Amino acid sequence: MKPFKNPPANVSRRRFVEGLAAGGALIGVGLWQNPAWALTSPTQATELSGTDFALDLVESPVNFTGTSRMATTVNGQIPAPLLRWREGDRVTLRVTNRMSVSSSIHWHGIILPTAMDGVPGLSFNGIAPGETYVYQFDVRQSGTFWYHSHSGFQEQTGLYGPIVIEPREPAPFTYDRDYVVMLSDWTDEDPKQVFKHLKQMSDYYNYVKPTVGDLIKDAKQDGWANALSTRAMWDEMRMSPRDLSDVSGATYTFLTNGITPAGNWTGLFKPGEKIRLRFINGSSMTYFDVRIPGLQMTVVAADGQYVNPVSIDEFRIGVAETYDVIVEPTEDRAYTIFSQALDRSGYALATLAPRIGMHAEIPKLDPVPTLDMADMGMAMGDMAGMDMTGSNDMQGMDMKDMPGMDMSATSKPDTEGGDVPVDHHAATEFGPSNSMRAEQVSTRLDDPGVGLRDNERRVLTYADLHTIGGALDPRNPTREILLHLTGNMDKYMWSFNGVPYSQAEPILFHFGERLRIVLINDTMMHHPIHLHGMWSELESPDGKFQVRKHTITVAPGHRVSYRVTADARGNWAYHCHMLYHMEGGMFRTVVVA
Repeated sequence: MKPFKNPPANVSRRRFVEGLAAGGALIGVGLWQNPAWALTSPTQATELSGTDFALDLVESPVNFTGTSRMATTVNGQIPAPLLRWREGDRVTLRVTNRMSVSSSIHWHGIILPTAMDGVPGLSFNGIAPGETYVYQFDVRQSGTFWYHSHSGFQEQTGLYGPIVIEPREPAPFTYDRDYVVMLSDWTDEDPKQVFKHLKQMSDYYNYVKPTVGDLIKDAKQDGWANALSTRAMWDEMRMSPRDLSDVSGATYTFLTNGITPAGNWTGLFKPGEKIRLRFINGSSMTYFDVRIPGLQMTVVAADGQYVNPVSIDEFRIGVAETYDVIVEPTEDRAYTIFSQALDRSGYALATLAPRIGMHAEIPKLDPVPTLDMADMGMAMGDMAGMDMTGSNDMQGMDMKDMPGMDMSATSKPDTEGGDVPVDHHAATEFGPSNSMRAEQVSTRLDDPGVGLRDNERRVLTYADLHTIGGALDPRNPTREILLHLTGNMDKYMWSFNGVPYSQAEPILFHFGERLRIVLINDTMMHHPIHLHGMWSELESPDGKFQVRKHTITVAPGHRVSYRVTADARGNWAYHCHMLYHMEGGMFRTVVVA
């Protein structure tokens, strides 16, 4: 597959962004004979329900943009079939690898034994070609979750799918219809080539850098002196205030339930019905800002956990996160589900309508966001600590001295959610794996985020989310682990505390202990941090329980803390869920013993 920086000559820019109207249907895939399958409606993918499942991992040709490519599929589908389980059941999943390379499936956010977690090298050896691996575990939760490969870049090439777990007890809200809305990103390029491009030039896919026109606009607003000073500051740091996404619509076509924008996935309704939409961000690298013009959304669950209902117009969903919302369309017309990429380089699209074939107006993309000094963890005009050379190599440093960076009581609480100085950086951060260090961060859980501030829409924030029932464990933490999210964009290296996974020792959790994990984002990028096997209970700025999640977004220049109960023995993955960040080193092993 030849690399390309622009869409191929035979594919127009519009066709590349919007995709084929056919929606990227699989090419030449035969019918699968499996009595457990149940096809729902023309707008829904195949659904599997019960307690016994057969999943075949197959390489299949697809065409989303006008060019045929090979994809990694489950039973010949992208996304993989919707799995519907029931809380309290024991499920058995026989996964057969019919490909020529090893594979795996991780059940994201599912609490289960470590041997069933599906991470090669940690919990099992992977699924070799021709082999069948049997996953079997008790379902001890309910809600909206998903599953995906944890082998190489297979998640990028299509191996992901939704999970819906029916609860034992009725939900604390009512609805008439129930749809999964799974968002993802597809590239015609070989993901290995994408990663190679990023290693060679980290802004390879960044087409939204500031222009002369932007400088003139800033000068009209802030004056020429301020505009030139700010531009000089970014230039001196060799950074762009629009360095928002590593991989963009320059190569991505954004999908809803495996359908391109031109394909227009449609969920049907009757006016007056309540519709539950289960949003899942199954992308590899894309944060989406989601809204349905003309409809207010009521958020009722986050990462599969019920929350106190909150009414909003828009929400940002990080990679691997899930949100359940209720909408109530009363008019006999279509509504657009508009999911724009954070960097505004494209969008995923779907429609809610009374009848198939209806369309609603597609909103214009919002202006491209611009990072400011606060997003960089700096006070305006202060570049102290911003070592951009990566030359301070701590020669002779024994990385084993700081495997988990247990820095108890070194991270100051942010009781008001405002700016606080960062009073500790690990010695390992002063090396070639890290080129940035925040000097001032905040725990602004009520911050909608860059590009969503002051947009005149009611935007969901973490501060709005309160898990019903409170914390699972009422104990206070007895130990704190401080981790900085670090990276070097010039080398496209990612890490915790400046130590990439290849050099890192495991982080040890003592079985049964209650921990506080503090994350400080020193980089310009958003990082969705996922701990396998255990819940992460996000704290408010004053240290109180906020919301229970399996994946927690840490925005640039932000500090977050959450509590974890080490109640699951074994080896667990802990990583950024941006696929190329994880591959670039932002990964650790957590050992609970």
